[in-house]
Amino acid sequence: MEFQETANTVADNLFSYSKDQSGWKVCKKSNDVVVYWRPSTEFPGNVYKGEGVINACPEKVWECLKPEPNGIRVKWDSNVKKFELLEQVTEDISVCRTVTPSAAMGIISPRDFVDVILVKQYEDGTITSNATHVEHPGCSPQAGYVRGLNHPCGCFCAPIPGEPGKTQLFAFFQTDLGGLLPRSVVDSFFPSSMTEFYNNLKKVVKSLK
Repeated sequence: MEFQETANTVADNLFSYSKDQSGWKVCKKSNDVVVYWRPSTEFPGNVYKGEGVINACPEKVWECLKPEPNGIRVKWDSNVKKFELLEQVTEDISVCRTVTPSAAMGIISPRDFVDVILVKQYEDGTITSNATHVEHPGCSPQAGYVRGLNHPCGCFCAPIPGEPGKTQLFAFFQTDLGGLLPRSVVDSFFPSSMTEFYNNLKKVVKSLK
């Protein structure tokens, strides 16, 4: 029950992020992708919001974003090296471990994250992932990885009225990378990483057609 309650709270938080326009500042803009940031209320860092249009229906975009072992996302998302399913809590809620490679020319060493993830669909056809960090008895910190903490984060694949072949994608990242990283490294990493995320997603979606 604890995982379910946590997951539902995260979904509520992310839904409010998606509707709240206040305080967001543009930190990067390129190729039809805009990345915003504002101070997080969850930890002493920032929450980042990406916004862009993908030329495919929400179901197809979601197929590329699904957090599942051996799924498509592991192949195209440069920040995801591996997904491991630790526990299937309900049909829509799971606890997963995500492994990320080193980044920023090796300044950021490999990380792992343990999150509860809720997949939720809204009445308008929007498909969402909603995740946050949890502790799981089957996955204590492991040698060779810094344990990072994801605060409420996820993606919204929203249909665009009158344009069935397009998806408005909102992505929220709010991550404590852990370790002794300079703030400047973290602040420059996320906007660039999110822009790359959108560009790589667009490419893989196009290849599926």
